[in-house]
Amino acid sequence: MTASLDTPAPTFPLREKVRPAFESGDPALRIVDLFSGCGGLTLGAAQAASAAGLALDVRLALDFEQSAVDVYKANFPQANAVVASVEDYFDGELDDELTEAELKTRKSVGTTHLLFGGPPCQGHSDLNNRTRRDDPKNKLYLKVARAARVLDPSIILIENVPTVRLDTAGVVQTTFDLLKKLDYKVATVTVGIHSLGVAQKRRRHVLLASKIKGLDPELVLKDLSSRTEDSTFDLEWAIGDLVGLVNPTGYDTPPKASPANIERMEYMQESGDKDLPNDLRPKCHQDGNHSYKSMYGRLSWNDPAQTITSGFGSIGQGRYMHPSALRALTAHEAARIQGFPDYFSFSSAAKRADLATMIGNAVPPALMREVGAAAIDSLALKPEPIGQLTFEPSRTGGELALAG
Repeated sequence: MTASLDTPAPTFPLREKVRPAFESGDPALRIVDLFSGCGGLTLGAAQAASAAGLALDVRLALDFEQSAVDVYKANFPQANAVVASVEDYFDGELDDELTEAELKTRKSVGTTHLLFGGPPCQGHSDLNNRTRRDDPKNKLYLKVARAARVLDPSIILIENVPTVRLDTAGVVQTTFDLLKKLDYKVATVTVGIHSLGVAQKRRRHVLLASKIKGLDPELVLKDLSSRTEDSTFDLEWAIGDLVGLVNPTGYDTPPKASPANIERMEYMQESGDKDLPNDLRPKCHQDGNHSYKSMYGRLSWNDPAQTITSGFGSIGQGRYMHPSALRALTAHEAARIQGFPDYFSFSSAAKRADLATMIGNAVPPALMREVGAAAIDSLALKPEPIGQLTFEPSRTGGELALAG
């Protein structure tokens, strides 16, 4: 290990157990989170809002997985979080007039400062060999653009895997063009999450759009993408304190491994190797039959992890062997590596498979936290005058202002 385990985290300590009062502050940052999962993007927005002295007001959060919404509600109890498909609330085609359902959504949600979403990315992933680049779910990316037409938010963020740019239907370009027609400034970039303060080598494609006069998406994304990686954010920093827990329970429970994988981990621990030799791999992963070298690999305390997926509990799914223990990662460790502090509770997830899926599919909160910091500053929200309870949109010069 590279440093004392007592060394504090540089920013947003992962070991913090007391949840900030995200709903406290004046005024409120009003957000809509589509494909919300367990709430990674919302947590990032909450952290940014809290740092600016603003309250978080989740006007709408949508996901079709009950277990993910249960976790979301447990962590954001005042949020309007709903188990539903995004299409239930935004059911029109891109250029159509607003539907009855969409008019109802617009009325119930009201003014939206930030609209964001992480549409399903499996169809764009290089790990998906069956429907890569040509998956009907890929078009869900366009639903965020449709939601923008319905809600007219001040700022929009859409995140996905870098290969979303190669989608056969051209969803990124179509969304880019539509938002330009709606008078947004739009920019895209691929960002390394490690440089934002996450102990993980993960890259995400980001589309950022703004109607705020003082917010230039291109400059914001240029800043994000130009940040250098910080070696401080390694696995020791993220999970070093979780080694050797006595009688671990819940999401600290170690995953079980097959006898064959135990032998493979014993070899790597004794030899010090990070990669499993070819002759010790399953036959389907030998002799160039598999292109992913990290399969059955061991992590290092001095480095960030590879991209966390829902398979983090098995060394056969990637480089997920613990740096010093004979096991793969626990759910708690994977959540930390994704950037979820300990005050974020996953206890409502009853099934291990559901827990693995929502952690693996989550967007690291740091992405929205860093973008949110720039967005909130540009919004220049002001406390409401006494007796005025709600914000009303004023689009003079493209800036959001209080109705007087």
